[in-house]
Amino acid sequence: MRSRFRRGEVIVRREILDGREWLVYPVRVASDDERALAVYLAQGTPLTFGGGDFRWGLHPWTEFEHVWQSSGVLQLQRPGDGYSVWGRWADGVLSEWYVNFQAPLVRTERGFDTLDHELDLIIPGDGSPYRWKDVEHFEERVRAGGLRAAAASVVDLVERGACWWEQWRDWRAPADWGPPAAVALQDGTSVGAR
Repeated sequence: MRSRFRRGEVIVRREILDGREWLVYPVRVASDDERALAVYLAQGTPLTFGGGDFRWGLHPWTEFEHVWQSSGVLQLQRPGDGYSVWGRWADGVLSEWYVNFQAPLVRTERGFDTLDHELDLIIPGDGSPYRWKDVEHFEERVRAGGLRAAAASVVDLVERGACWWEQWRDWRAPADWGPPAAVALQDGTSVGAR
């Protein structure tokens, strides 16, 4: 397996639940080195959802059109971290850092695997106080392991002003980085593919 992906390369981000693909979508590599994997999720990117019985049910986004709805986001993840940090911009200005608590990434030949634990921390780009999102799912997801420690680690970084992701504040996606083509599930079982 390759150890690094090339800038601009389209790779696959998969959420794996119960040993099967729960959500799959293509992202474009912004950077990949020993410190972090940075990928871009463009607005309009097709989302593919796994079908069948999952312990958490079908992915909650299956109720919406199966494309990434909001503006594009930069997803930053470091090896071993139980979270990724998503940068969101509006009118050329960073609007927020969105900390997505998830299983540490596992590299694959086509990209990487993880699983969103649904707890999120929103850090406004203007320096306003951070706030939690989806706390009601916290106790259920904490059983997935490591979630409390990851949340405490991120809060510590924020409160000390040691946010490693700040180096990406001025990053912008190249104009030609539109949505890549849809990605099929490897087992072929999907929900309402569009």
